[in-house]
Amino acid sequence: MVYEVLLVAYLVVALILVGFILIQQGKGADMGASFGAGGSNTVFGSSGSGNFMTRTTAILATLFFLISLTLGNLTANRESPSDDWNNLEEPVQQTAPAATEGDIPGADDNESSDTPD
Repeated sequence: MVYEVLLVAYLVVALILVGFILIQQGKGADMGASFGAGGSNTVFGSSGSGNFMTRTTAILATLFFLISLTLGNLTANRESPSDDWNNLEEPVQQTAPAATEGDIPGADDNESSDTPD
């Protein structure tokens, strides 16, 4: 149950982290401000979106790595179900059912007649 919840949280955090990284402006984005692209920074206050976006990205990245380590630890300690193919050194004991006269097809049909009538 915990494993499945962590997998879902891992997926959600990864998608949000990718979204936040794609939203951030690069270092060369100041050049576009002279052409009117700098107006979107006023949504996050006078300091711009750098502080909020950087802090959120750092928190999401930390969560991503912590969940990754936890999932890796849970997966490494998980025992897989054993089957006959895992141990190929031991031969598998197979018992064939004993055949009776009724099991052989055509055994009671004209046993002694070799020539057609």
